[in-house]
Amino acid sequence: MHLSILALTALLAMLTTSTPTKRNTQASPSSDCLTVGSNQQYHDITSALNALSSSSEAACIYITAGTYKEQLTIDYPGQLTIYGETDDTTSYKRNTVTITHTISSEEAGSLDKSATVNVLADGFKMYNVNVENGFGEGQQAVAVVANADKLGFYGCQFKSYQDTLYAKAGTQYYSNCRIEGAVDYIFGAASAWFGECDIISSGAGYITANSREESSDSSWYAIDSSTITAASGVDITGKVYLGRPWRVLARVIYQNSELTGIINPGGWTTMAENATPLFYEYNNTGDGAGTEDRKYESQIEGAVDRETVLGSGYLDWIDGDY
Repeated sequence: MHLSILALTALLAMLTTSTPTKRNTQASPSSDCLTVGSNQQYHDITSALNALSSSSEAACIYITAGTYKEQLTIDYPGQLTIYGETDDTTSYKRNTVTITHTISSEEAGSLDKSATVNVLADGFKMYNVNVENGFGEGQQAVAVVANADKLGFYGCQFKSYQDTLYAKAGTQYYSNCRIEGAVDYIFGAASAWFGECDIISSGAGYITANSREESSDSSWYAIDSSTITAASGVDITGKVYLGRPWRVLARVIYQNSELTGIINPGGWTTMAENATPLFYEYNNTGDGAGTEDRKYESQIEGAVDRETVLGSGYLDWIDGDY
């Protein structure tokens, strides 16, 4: 009995200590978050964003389960975090919140204007939210534009067909996310780390289209400890390229990842005229990981680390517990 009381005391002490940086559950919102849902403070996400006004204080929005047909621009001056309701914060697989909109870039007038979610706010974080552009095949149609610095996406899903995720500028961190598309579906000039992600091709095409242009630009796309495979029911064996250079000095690495048989033996292909891209692969496995027939590939002696991609202060802004 004495031991069990001690154990109970220790457990209670653990529960009453300071809140960890990673929440154990999102079944209910934190008391300091604005809440969105049919029976919440705000019925749509747009109204919650408007309620934040132009304050520069740290803020959060908690979205309850549902599909939200909205197109959002996130330009809040303070540090904003959006949480989607889920009972598993470690993955995207049990997400219950989806933000969706359907428009092509041709109709909208630009890539950015077609985005379902356009992020312009430095320091923004999003947890366990699905974002989709439902336009489908035939036109560029962006799900997310990430156009700010020190952005973090955790357990999120992004889905479109062409140009799904516009990782446009700044430093960005994607952890345990699912990114789906077919043509150039991770593209832009950000310096971005994709860790433990599922990268899903829904048709023949190209995964990355990096737009690094200057040799002085320190940016990378680093895809680490991830799985690259086909969407369910899609047979695209050998029809997917790891990337092509949208601009002449594109730089991309796949490392410590599983490349399935969807990857074309050539691995990489051309796009920008006179491009001299830096395309790397290191320590990958799977039916698509063989490099003997690769084209346009550079040699590298080891994996790159997060500091190389995100800068020396990255531990100050990523959620390292995720």
